[in-house]
Amino acid sequence: MRRIGLAVVLSLGLAFSPHVAESQAAKIPRIGYLVLAPLSDVPSPERAAFLAGLRELGWVEGRTIAVEYRSANWNTELLDDLAEELVRMKVDLILAAGGSAVAVAAKRSTSTIPIVMTGSADPVAERLVTSMRRPGGNVTGMSSMLPELGAKRLELLKEAAPRVSRLAVLLNPVTSFKLELAATQAAARRLGVTVKLMEVRNADDLVRVFAALDKERPDALMMFADAKSSGYRVLVGDFAKQRKLPTIFGAREFAEAGGLISYAPNFDVAFRRTADYVDKILKGADPGDLPVEQPTKFELVINLKTARALGLTIPQSVLLRADQVIE
Repeated sequence: MRRIGLAVVLSLGLAFSPHVAESQAAKIPRIGYLVLAPLSDVPSPERAAFLAGLRELGWVEGRTIAVEYRSANWNTELLDDLAEELVRMKVDLILAAGGSAVAVAAKRSTSTIPIVMTGSADPVAERLVTSMRRPGGNVTGMSSMLPELGAKRLELLKEAAPRVSRLAVLLNPVTSFKLELAATQAAARRLGVTVKLMEVRNADDLVRVFAALDKERPDALMMFADAKSSGYRVLVGDFAKQRKLPTIFGAREFAEAGGLISYAPNFDVAFRRTADYVDKILKGADPGDLPVEQPTKFELVINLKTARALGLTIPQSVLLRADQVIE
C-alpha cells in the first residue's frame, strides 16, 4: 500500500511539475496570426470577431489554442520574413489576416502548413488557389473578389454627388483588382464618367499622386482598399477634404477616418467565418478540399461630418440605405 501511495504521489507530482505543464501546453495547437496592420493590446474588431468565433467552437486562446501574433506595421517588405518565422516555429496553421499581400507572403513561405486567408482580391489570379470551389493546395478561406462592388460604389458616389464626371481611382497594382476595375470602368462608361487610374504602391507614390491630383483637379476620388492602402486612409481622407473632393472607398475604416462614403463587405463577419475554417482544419480537414467563400454581408457607411465639410447634401434616398451614419 505504501508503494502504491508513493507511486500515486510521485505521479501526481510529475503531472503538475513545471516541465510537464510546459509539455502539455506545447501540445495545444498553435496558429500564426500574420497581419500587415499594427497590433495593439486592444483587439481590432476583426481580430475580436475571429477570437469570438474560435471561442464559440471551443478554442480558447491561451487554454486550448495558442496564437503567435506577427505584424508588419504597414511595411509589406517585412511580410515574407515574418511568414518564414512562423514556419520555422512550426505553427499548425497560418491565418493571413489581411488582404492579398499577406496571403501571398504566407503562401511563398510554405506549401505544407495550412493557410486560411481573410480577404484575397482574386485568389486564382494571385495563384493562391487552383479554383474557388476546390483550392487544391494549402490555402483556403475568404475572398473579397466581388467585381460588381466596383460598379456599385461608383453608382453610389454618382447618386450622392451627381455632378461627378471625372473620377481619379487610386489603387495598388500589386493587388489583383482586374475584375473589380473592369466593372468600375464599365459603370463609368454607362454613367458618363471618365476614369483616371493612379498607382499607389508606397508613400513616395502617394506624394506623387497628390501632386498630380492638384494639377488635374478631378471631381471625385475612389480608392481600392487593400492592406497596404489602409495605412494611408487618414492622409487620403484629409487631402480629399482639403480639396473638396467627394470620396468612396472599399473599407469601412476609410469612412471612419474622414472619407465620405464606404461600401464594402462586413469584414468582421468574414473574420468570424475564418474561425470555422481554422476549426475544420485543426480537426483534420484538408484546406485544398474546403471551397473559398465570398462575403455575403455588406455595409454602407456615410460620413455626414465630411459631407458638411465638402458642402455636400447627401440625398435622403442614400442615407436611408446606410448601415452607419457618422455625424
